[in-house]
Amino acid sequence: MATPDAGDGSRFVFVLGTGRCGSTLVEEVLCRHASVGFVSNLEDRFNLPVSAGRWNGSLYRRLPASVTQKSRIRYAPSEAYRVLSREVSPLLASPLRDLVADDVTPWLGSRFQNFFDERARAQHTETFLHKFTGWPRAGFIRGVFPSARFIHIVRDGRAVANSWLQMPWWLGFEGPDHWQWGPLPDDLAAEWDASGRSFVVLAGLLWKLLIGAFDSARTLIPAADWLEIRYEDVAANPRTAFAKMLEFCGLPWDAEFERGFERHTFTASRSDAFRRDLGTDDVDRLSRILASPLAARRYK
Repeated sequence: MATPDAGDGSRFVFVLGTGRCGSTLVEEVLCRHASVGFVSNLEDRFNLPVSAGRWNGSLYRRLPASVTQKSRIRYAPSEAYRVLSREVSPLLASPLRDLVADDVTPWLGSRFQNFFDERARAQHTETFLHKFTGWPRAGFIRGVFPSARFIHIVRDGRAVANSWLQMPWWLGFEGPDHWQWGPLPDDLAAEWDASGRSFVVLAGLLWKLLIGAFDSARTLIPAADWLEIRYEDVAANPRTAFAKMLEFCGLPWDAEFERGFERHTFTASRSDAFRRDLGTDDVDRLSRILASPLAARRYK
């Protein structure tokens, strides 16, 4: 099912990533733009009326970046899985596979469209931006919003795997039978068994599984509507990277965005942290099993 984009002419842009890839930083910087609307973490946590979001942008742009940082009480854009589950469907929050156009039923598509259209209208913004991590969901999104555009933030899979291993919420330690990504495909399951069921390898195979889904999703989206940006390039040269993203979104780099941009700190200090955090054998093993998707994105 495909329906016309609505929201009184609003442009819908979705920031996508595997998770632990730098997509939160990108989302939070882009949401500093005066023409960008978003769902806030307060809307996600509390059952607020849609009209409450009209102040999201003006409030967020007044706050220093320190008030929006993770791991503290903060106000920031949100992936909004709680409110999406309440108002659309839990399907959006934790599907065991990627969501594609065939998953858009009339009932579900209508709820998804209304969720974003109502918020775009309430916030009176030219561009409404939202972030999803994990599966790309791009096929599903385009099945509802045919003109949606996507910014895919990709990070070295070894760094992502290393970060997952340090997260208390990562369920990989219980094995694929207990995580939210569904069973491993046979070829990846064989690789995991061959490693002695190494958790480091399992984290790497998850990145390989997800990045494969992104590659598949990308083939179904016109090239003009898909922008892939490496997190390492954002950290190394943020001004160039964000200029490219703003141009992709059809947004100017104006004085107000400059003030918001200057509130953020960018560092590449964690780019190679996996080489310090993991053993040499584990790094070598990850480099081997991820060789093809790493090389395709110019990672050594």
